[in-house]
Amino acid sequence: MTEVRPFQEWVVKCVQPCNLACDHCYVYELRDTSWRSKPRFMVEGTADRLAARIAEHARKHDLESVRIVLHGGEPLLAGRRRIEHLLSVLQSELRGIARCDISLQSNGTLLDPRWLELFHRYGVSVGVSLDGDRDANDRHRRSKNGRSSHTAVQRGLELLKRPENRALYRGLLCTVDLANDPGSVYAALLAQEPKRVDFLLPHATWEYPPPGHDPRHTPYARWLIEIFERWYSAPRRETRIRLFDNIMDLSLGGEVRSSSVGLAASDVIVVESDGSVELPDSLKAAYEGAAATGMNVFDHDFDTVARFPAVVDARGEGPETLAEECQGCSVVRICGGGLRAHRFHPTTGFANPSVYSADLRVLTTHIRDRVVADVTAMLERAS
Repeated sequence: MTEVRPFQEWVVKCVQPCNLACDHCYVYELRDTSWRSKPRFMVEGTADRLAARIAEHARKHDLESVRIVLHGGEPLLAGRRRIEHLLSVLQSELRGIARCDISLQSNGTLLDPRWLELFHRYGVSVGVSLDGDRDANDRHRRSKNGRSSHTAVQRGLELLKRPENRALYRGLLCTVDLANDPGSVYAALLAQEPKRVDFLLPHATWEYPPPGHDPRHTPYARWLIEIFERWYSAPRRETRIRLFDNIMDLSLGGEVRSSSVGLAASDVIVVESDGSVELPDSLKAAYEGAAATGMNVFDHDFDTVARFPAVVDARGEGPETLAEECQGCSVVRICGGGLRAHRFHPTTGFANPSVYSADLRVLTTHIRDRVVADVTAMLERAS
């Protein structure tokens, strides 16, 4: 029987709808429309079965901890009763089996003291999506009637920044937009005092390339390098930036388990509101049904999911899973070919370099050379 590489992170789509209409959203605005046929909310029976399946998987593989991310849509639209039931059953099923790290990714507009009281009780941390200052954020993240969402997001962030709530504040998620000045975006994000910032490249493929796509001039690399230089050169560590931290760790010989960089297999799986099990949502940028597995938590355990050939292929591990031209690249161990969704082409599937390949090469080379030079100089001074 095929060896099972266990999952360690579950993205739980506890709700389908959203109260914003972000025009760069991979759920509602790209190739896949499967959300239309799924229930608006995860019902209690589905939540119960999901929790039991996660506990079963953790017990079988003797996992010390599991990570669970509540996602949507906007998860807070599920309401406190549904969310509390999900949190309660997850903690109950996993008690005595594995430590349970639960977080929630929100647009921040619906956060209020009652939500934070619930999250304190269950130890849930909150990540907020924010693309910069008002102008930058409102370029894409607007309400369904076209109004600004920035004031409402700011109100939620002010609650998270209070001393009594800081432990719940996980960080910020920012989608790169070349139309926004990188220095201004970074300053606006820092003003929110995040512990961590995640920068995401816009989901794109060779069929539908990202705005401003230009492999000769690598604008996405240059945008991120401007922020990297400010962040790296700061007299003190202002925040953690996961993309940069991961590239630095890999440059110095470390191992990182990430779907964006590096060659380690992904340990993430998604469960939709109807209990169906899917591959990471980013694949919905490729084509209708790209993330589907045909399995669900009622009929399939997670070992069965992990053995499914499409899941094995999508999780990937090692350079041999990448396009031939990537395998010989000098930064392949660091870049890892980038996010799988970004490699898609309608005629060749995923057997291609990333549509961001040139940008990733420039970015990873810049960070690697900068860090290795500094470490080498430090060692020479110490010898």
